[in-house]
Order: sequence, then structure tokens, then C-alpha cells
Amino acid sequence: MAREKGRRGGGRAGAAARRGSAALSQMPWSIPQNIDRPIEPLTAEGVAAIHDGAMRILEEIGIVFLNPEALEILKEAGCRVEGDLVRMGRDFVMEMVGKAPSQFTITPRNQERTIPIGGNNLLFGNVSSPPNYWDLDLNKKVAGNREQCRNLIKLTQYFNCIHFAGGYPVEPVDIHASVRHLDVLYDKLTLTDKAMHAYSLGKERVEDVMEMVRIAGGLSDEEFEATPRMYTNINSTSPLKHDFPMIDGCLRLIRRGQAVVVTPFTLAGAMAPVTMAGAVAQSLAEALCAIALFQYVRPGAPCAIGTFTSNVDMKSGAPAFGTPEYMRATQMTGQMARYYGLPMRSSGVCAANVPDGQAMWETSNSLWAAVQSGTNMVYHAAGWLEGGLIASPEKFIMDCEVLQQIQRYMQPEICATGPEEIALDAVREVGNDGHFFGIQHTQDRYTTAFYQPYLSDWRNYEAWEAAGSVWTPERANRIYKEILQEFTPPPLDEADHDALKDFVARRKSEGGAPTDF
Repeated sequence: MAREKGRRGGGRAGAAARRGSAALSQMPWSIPQNIDRPIEPLTAEGVAAIHDGAMRILEEIGIVFLNPEALEILKEAGCRVEGDLVRMGRDFVMEMVGKAPSQFTITPRNQERTIPIGGNNLLFGNVSSPPNYWDLDLNKKVAGNREQCRNLIKLTQYFNCIHFAGGYPVEPVDIHASVRHLDVLYDKLTLTDKAMHAYSLGKERVEDVMEMVRIAGGLSDEEFEATPRMYTNINSTSPLKHDFPMIDGCLRLIRRGQAVVVTPFTLAGAMAPVTMAGAVAQSLAEALCAIALFQYVRPGAPCAIGTFTSNVDMKSGAPAFGTPEYMRATQMTGQMARYYGLPMRSSGVCAANVPDGQAMWETSNSLWAAVQSGTNMVYHAAGWLEGGLIASPEKFIMDCEVLQQIQRYMQPEICATGPEEIALDAVREVGNDGHFFGIQHTQDRYTTAFYQPYLSDWRNYEAWEAAGSVWTPERANRIYKEILQEFTPPPLDEADHDALKDFVARRKSEGGAPTDF
């Protein structure tokens, strides 16, 4: 359906160019390529042992599916179904998982923001789903609202190092649950043009989101279904259970060609064995059985396997993230994902309550574990606090500094070894007595040679003190406010925008989605 598009707005980048200034100088949009060999802590025997453990869980213990349609499908496929307990043989599982593509793309309404999932691609998404919000001005934890949600969506659009829009960056509890998905998806589709997510929480929500993504993209049903335009992520109910609405939502999405990520949430010592190998084996079993179901229904459906395997604090039972155990579990799962030929999702997470040192070292550990594991999609890469219970704009700004550094770290020119990089002529020119600051080799490269931070302060203590002794979260708070002031929504075709508004109004008048209360 080729047609001329009327456009609203000029986009953030265009507006900044017209003003000649911006809140910060950031790296351009790109899809980072992980050029490092993945860390593989498992021996060949270890891979075989974890695979066998996962398969024996599926064959001998079984997984509960609380979805009647899934039970009928799996019974038809030859699985042993007793009530809602399903046991499936490893040959069936491996045959079905082998049908899943190792790579696929998700194409949002702005095709320049198409994201490739799999291979060496390394993609980052925003914080998703916290019910609470914290910023430096409030300096306290509060329930999320729509304004806060919209502001975090603006950060999602603004930062080029954020490649996809996850779930709600904070849950806007001031909007009734029956229509919350309509308002938030409207905000997401008008404030960002990056790849969209749908919560698999009931028929109405999934169907509404698919229709809204289709409308905003100006797509026919055939165009929408021809290639993945959006995705969902589901969690199993560990241990060893899949609930009704998440499986229902995934079935609806894959039947229309959309992407699914299956991510068990397994906390070692609570919802999974205390040993990391046991926790990883259980997590794989919970994910692979769902992917097998989806591949049986639609062979070749775009699926990714996720890991959210960490540990609890054995003193309090509280979840812990960014721990050595979390890092190893992520690396182990990455090794197994390659064994199964599936793209992988992990997360950038922490247990800290405010954007302090603990928050950054735990998140950095999580992010580098994602890099080391060969992860393709990093959820919650910016803005996450308190184990996923708090979203923070300051933390978002701070995390994006780390994401940019990872992106820069992966640029192959840093490791280039041509004559200009070995630089013998420069060394000869300086010799034994000079310095490299003033020579032409340096002058030709000084603006691009090294990563330039937008948030870090590299001044010495006296200069930092003279400038007001501003701590990192305070600097992040200032940048956050500057971004909001300069933000301009991305262009959206006027007819598509009007159709989107009409759809939201109609669905609200019909009552939206049913709730449990």
C-alpha cells in the first residue's frame, strides 16, 4: 500500500539541529556487533549434562500448562497429557526447537529503527514494568503515574543506545487497568518510533496492541503479518508452570507472525535449585517446552529464549542481581542458547534502591554478563532499581552512559592494526624526548580517538569542587530535565494518528479489557 505520508513534527534530531544545541552529545543510532568471543564456562560435558537435565525435567517430571488450548495442541502433538501436566520427549522438543529461526528482524513503524535479533547483534531496551518511581526531586518511592511513564518513554526515544521499547517503563497506576494498555500504547506509539512490546495479559490486550501497532504503521493486515512488527515477552510461573494468559497471548501473536521471547524467572534457592546448574537446567526446560509448542503451531515462528536466573539472599529471601552467580548463570544460558540455535535475551538489573554505587556496579555486572554471554536482547538496560520495583530517570541517564561505553568498546577500529594504527611514523617523529599531543597523527584523530562521556566528570577534585561538587545523580537529574525540554515527538502520519485516536476512543467506550477486580 504505497502512499504519500503527511508528517507531524520534525523529530528530536531535526529540532536539535535547527536550534544548534542539544541536552547532550550522544553516539549515533547503530546496531552494535559483539566482536568478542563469548565466555563459555561449561565444558562439552557440562553442556551435555545441563541439556540432559532439562530434557529429563520435561520427560520425567513435566510442566503444568494452565491453558486448555495448549493442552489440546500438545496432546495432538503426541505429548503425554495428564490433567494439566505435560510430559514431552526430547526428540519432539529438539525437532520443534530446531524449526525456530536463529535470526529474525522486528520492523517498527520507522523502518530505520528495524532491529535484527540473533547473530552477533547486541540490542538494548528500556526498563519495563516497575510499579513504582523514584527521582531526585521527589527523593522517595511513589506509585507510578502516566506523566512519569510518558517522560521515561521520551528517554527511550531520545537515546540512540536504546534500540527497542519494552513494556511500560513505569506502571501508570492512575489509569484504570481496563484501559491502561490503550493509553500507554497510544503514548508509546506517538512518543517513540522504536520496536513495540505487548503484554500477554489476556485476549483483549494482545489483540488491541496488535491492532494499534498495525494502525500506527499504516499497514494492512497482510503487511502486518508478513514480518514481525512487534514482540512479547512472557515469564513462566516457576517452578515448572505456564499460566493461561501468557500462553494465550503468545499463540495469538505467533499466528499473526509476531515475535515471542520466553523468559523463565528462576531465583536459585527459592523458585529453582540452589545450584546454578540446576537452576539453569530448570529454566531451559520451562522455556524450551513453550518454544516447542509455538513451533508446532507455526513452524518458523520468531522466538527467542530468555534468562532471568539469579539467586536470593539466603538471609532474607530477597532477590539479588548482578551477583557472581547471576553472571555465571547468564553466561551458561548463553552457551546453551547457542547449542539450541536460539537468539537470547538477558537483562541489565540490580537490587539497589537508589542510583548509587551499588546500583551501578550491580547493573554493570549484569550488562557485561550480557555481553560475555552473547546476548542479543538486553531488557531493562536503563532505569531499573530495587529488583524491578522502581524506575528512575536518573538511573536511566546513568545506565545509558554505560551502554554507550559498551557500544564504543565493540567498535572494531579500537582494535585495528593497520599501519596508521601501529603508528611507527608517529613514534619516530616523537622519538625519545617529545610528546604526542601536538603531532599531526594526534591532531587528525583527537576528536574521535577516545570515548567522550556526557555524564562522567573527569576533572580533578579541586575543579569539581569549584564547579559546585555536583554528584553523578544530580548531573543525571539536570540532563533528564534538559532532554524533556528539548524533546520533540517523532513524525507520525496524520491519518494514522487520527485512526489510532479513534481506535483508542472506541475501545474505551467498549470497556477496554476485563480485570480481576
